[in-house]
Parts: sequence; structure tokens; C-alpha cells
Amino acid sequence: MIYHMLRLIVGLGIRLYYREIRIKNREILDTKSPKIIIANHPNTLMDAWMIGHICNERIYYMAKGTFFSSRFKRWILGSLGMIPVNRKGDGKTDGISNEDSFEACYRLLEEGKTLVIFPEGNSFQERMLRKLKSGTARIALQTELRNDKKSGLQIIPVGLVYTRPEKFRSSVLANIGKPIDPTPFVDEFAENSLKAARQLTEEFRIGLSRLLVSSEEKEEEKLVDDIVHLLSSEYIKTTEKGVDRDVTEMRDVFEQMNSIRISQPWRLNEISLLVESLKVRIKYLNIKSDFLDRKYRTSLFVRQLILSMTVLLLGLPFFLFGMLHNFPQYKMVDFVITKNIKDVEYHAPASVLLSLILYPLAYVCWLFAFFALFDLNVWWNTLYFISLPLFGLFAFYYLKYFRHVSLKRKYIFLMRKRKSDIETLKQERESLRKLVFEI
Repeated sequence: MIYHMLRLIVGLGIRLYYREIRIKNREILDTKSPKIIIANHPNTLMDAWMIGHICNERIYYMAKGTFFSSRFKRWILGSLGMIPVNRKGDGKTDGISNEDSFEACYRLLEEGKTLVIFPEGNSFQERMLRKLKSGTARIALQTELRNDKKSGLQIIPVGLVYTRPEKFRSSVLANIGKPIDPTPFVDEFAENSLKAARQLTEEFRIGLSRLLVSSEEKEEEKLVDDIVHLLSSEYIKTTEKGVDRDVTEMRDVFEQMNSIRISQPWRLNEISLLVESLKVRIKYLNIKSDFLDRKYRTSLFVRQLILSMTVLLLGLPFFLFGMLHNFPQYKMVDFVITKNIKDVEYHAPASVLLSLILYPLAYVCWLFAFFALFDLNVWWNTLYFISLPLFGLFAFYYLKYFRHVSLKRKYIFLMRKRKSDIETLKQERESLRKLVFEI
């Protein structure tokens, strides 16, 4: 009961937090056989919630034992399907036995249920797949060994790709891979458990790597993100849309940078210097880089600007309504998160949890005030209450559109007064594109 209620509430939270959650090959998860879902782990609790969101059936998680430090925590986390395990480096939590935890995993799988494990162990916000621990392979192989290879167990890799993990209304791609069969390694496991577990773990690594957008060098991640930001453009038409397009662009740049690092490493410094130069110039001129891909006609831009200003003027009352009812709790969440949580990996899940408390509480207070002031019937009160989160989202996108219009106005001014600077910027940006993609 608790599991299903929280799954519904948290699912609503992550749907509001992320603009698009795209799931590829979801049908793979619908098989009725016992499953171990393995996934990368860049976004702490959000990764677990995301797996729970995309799975139709109830799932169980392995979690570090330090979360279960009291009797109450053990009860609540256990009711949510979490199984504790003492990990090396975390210390041993009293009352938790790894033998009992592994036995619980074997029984769950033998009952045909689904277990979720993040074999990287710890969570860090990075795109590089870290070294996988062999515990998942041991659980899978021991389950098969106990059941004479007849359990039908499948290990399903899931690659979680966030465009901006901590950013509100960013996007997520959940890329579900081809199931991995552990049975070819069971005989070896009976003879040499360490070797078999390592071999199967390597299969896990290969399976996950195919689903992710990752670099081989962590230092390149920031550079790749900057390149994607500078070269990505909504004014260049492609067959893909949304997060599919974002992920494809990231993957293309990562692949090119990996090739350059191997074949022409001397170009990396040139690319890095050009990226920094472009970032400084774009920030100084205060323009959007993808405006550089637009064919400029003063009359067209002015007409668009007039239309945009009209839309903003018409939407202003709704924006003010949304801001009045949502801005205080938005700023409170932002203040609490930035002041108290240093690790960026925890920003998104902490924001969702805090928002699930503050926003409904604020809306209830507004509803009581509205009822006291106007004494309207239940239908008007219901309509008012429903409108609060809707106009909150409207206010968010209104501000975003306002910034876009402001940058467009600035771009018109620059094209009239400093056209040579814009042309130079276009040339440098095209040079960057050639440096990255013409090997």
C-alpha cells in the first residue's frame, strides 16, 4: 500500500520536474520472467525513482546499509522494497547481515520478481560509466546455480541519460538494452566464482556502455557539454526531436572527441581555446548561439518581435497570477537546496521531495484564503485549486519566453549596430564545427 501510494506521488513529482521522459524499448521490461535491472547511477535517488516510474510491476532495490540505521527506517524502507547491504567503506550497520540480504534477493528472484541494482555503487553526476562491482553478477549466478539454470533469470541493462540532471524541466532518456543471459557462466561459477563473476560483470559493462553517452576521460565531459551548447540549434532541421535529438547531438560530439583524442590529440587544445573564446564573446554580446543559424531579415525579426510582445502583454495577467501563488515556495526550495546541499547529485531528488511538501501546503493555504474571501461554491473552489499548479508552470514558461524575446531584441540591435562582430562570431563558430567534425 505504502509502495503504490509513494510511487504515484513521486511519479507525479518527477513528471513535473522533467519536461520529457523518453523510454526506448520499454516492451523489454514487460517480460514475466524474474529480472535484475542494472543501471548507471548519476543522479542518486532520482535514478531509483526513474526506474520505478518506467516499470509497470513492483520492484525491489538493493540499498546501502547506512540508510537503515534505525528500526523506523528499516520498517519504512523495507515497506518500499529496499534491501540493505553493508558495503566496503561504509562501515557495518548493526542489525544488517549481508548473508540475510543476499538470501532475500535469491528468494525474490525465485518468486519471479524484479530486483534493481546500481552496480557502480556510489552516485556521481558524470557521464563516464564507472567501474562496476561484481556483487550483481554473484547474485545472478548464485540464483541460477540454486535452480539448476532453470529460473529463467534475465539481467536487463538500462542506460539513464539526463540532459541536465539537476535542472528543472530538462529531459531524460531511459534506454533499455537487450537482456543478458547469465546461464553460460554458471558452470564456471561453480568451479571458480571470482572468475565467472568478473566475466559476467564485463558483459554488464559492455551492455550498459552501448546505452549511454559517455566519455573515456572525465576531463572531456565539460568540454563536450560546452561544444554541444555552442553548436546545438533549434533552427537546423533534423528528423529527431526533443531528448532524442539532444542525446544524438551529445553522442556525436563524444564520438568525435574520442576519435580526435586517439588520432589527433594536438587538436584538443585548439578546440578548447576556441570554445573558451566563443563562450566569452557570446556572453559579452549576450546572445543565444543558435540565433547565428538564422537568416536575418530586419522586417521579419521586427514583425516577430511585435507579435511576441503582444503575446507577452496578453499573458501578463496569467503570469502574475501564477507568480503570486508559486514564487514564494519556488524561492524557498531553491534557497534550502543551494544553502544546505553541496553535492549537485542530490539537488534534483531533494527538490522533488521538498516541492511535494511545500507546494501542496501553500496551495491549501491559498484555497482557505480564497474560500474565506469570496465564499463561492465547491466548483469555483475546485477550479481555483486546480489552476494554481497550471499557472505556476505557465509563469515558468512565460519567463523563459520573455528572456527569449529580450535576446531577440538584443540580436536585432547587434545586427544593426555591430554586424561585423556577429559575422566574426559566426565564422569562429563554423571553425569550431569544422575542428570537431572534420577529422
